[in-house]
Amino acid sequence: MRGIALVDLKAAHAEVEQEVREGFERVLACTGFVGGAEVAAFEQEFAAFGEVRHCVGVANGTDALELVLRALGLGPGDEAVLPANTFAATAEAVALTGARPVLVDCDEDYLIDVEAAAAAVGPRTKAVLPVHLYGQLAPVERLGALLEGGSARIVEDAAQCQGGRRLGRQAGVGGVAATSFYPGKNLGAYGDAGAVLTDDAELAEAVRILANHGGRSKYEHVVVGRNSRLDALQAVVLRAKLKRLAGWNEARRAAAARYDALLAGQDLVRTPTVLEGNEHVWHLYVVKVGEPGDGGSRRDAVVEKLNAEGIGAGVHYPFPLHLTPAFAHLGYGPGAFPRAEDAADRILSLPLHPHLTADEQERVVEALLAAVG
Repeated sequence: MRGIALVDLKAAHAEVEQEVREGFERVLACTGFVGGAEVAAFEQEFAAFGEVRHCVGVANGTDALELVLRALGLGPGDEAVLPANTFAATAEAVALTGARPVLVDCDEDYLIDVEAAAAAVGPRTKAVLPVHLYGQLAPVERLGALLEGGSARIVEDAAQCQGGRRLGRQAGVGGVAATSFYPGKNLGAYGDAGAVLTDDAELAEAVRILANHGGRSKYEHVVVGRNSRLDALQAVVLRAKLKRLAGWNEARRAAAARYDALLAGQDLVRTPTVLEGNEHVWHLYVVKVGEPGDGGSRRDAVVEKLNAEGIGAGVHYPFPLHLTPAFAHLGYGPGAFPRAEDAADRILSLPLHPHLTADEQERVVEALLAAVG
């Protein structure tokens, strides 16, 4: 029996293959491999899609976060607040500036606990990083209200929510967001790529300079920067996929609705919820199994059974940041962030992508219920 992939990149490629080949030929013909017309066109098109004034393409999502933080002046002696239940890159970007990541718990929807985040802000805090996790935006407006009057800037980690909305706005509108185009994202490249989205022209220019060896133009280096420029071939891929992103996101919503219906009334599986005011784009469909205190053993057994049936279930993420060796030096211990720890022990991601069929979803749910029963 054919396996069911967590993410089907082959099906996505089949839709854009001819357009990508033609774009690659354009780049090869002009030999403009770094920057150039394709990158400029993508930046303009993605800014329009995201309803912001500026998009700056960079090499990857981690660089996008770090470059924004550096452009805002984050450095040694400073702090940035972020949730414990996120991919390591969020905290890594802070640490790479020389600043200290300050972790807080998540809420029941796996989004940053805004009250905890506001309470963690201190005199050294220069930034707060809400993570738009699994395809829905964190309540940035509530966070902004709590931070009003202070000097800490909100930097949105939007790596998982391309096209998502909260209260009608997308990530970066009126502020700044960093996103990733890692291949498995809703808008994925054929390698690493990322971008910064903002309405702030001065901030966008500062990021662009930092990403270009600190230069405004060739050999004009005004600050110490780095090499983090968007590859022209990746821009070709992203332009082709961007034309289809809205439709693909609608297909993800339809698949999520089917999962909701198939799992309705099942006490052993907690389905995800959509925060009021959000238009979810379902980067991941994350369910919770087992009971508090399982230590991940029950969930791991379920994932193993699904994988044995050819179903590509995964875990995002099995360890909160404070319980990883890389961030042990921050001094948090077990029990510091109970909701993040409970999620790490009990959540799993079911296959979800725009090309998932109803029959495949029925097979996934049948296997899942057998595994948890």
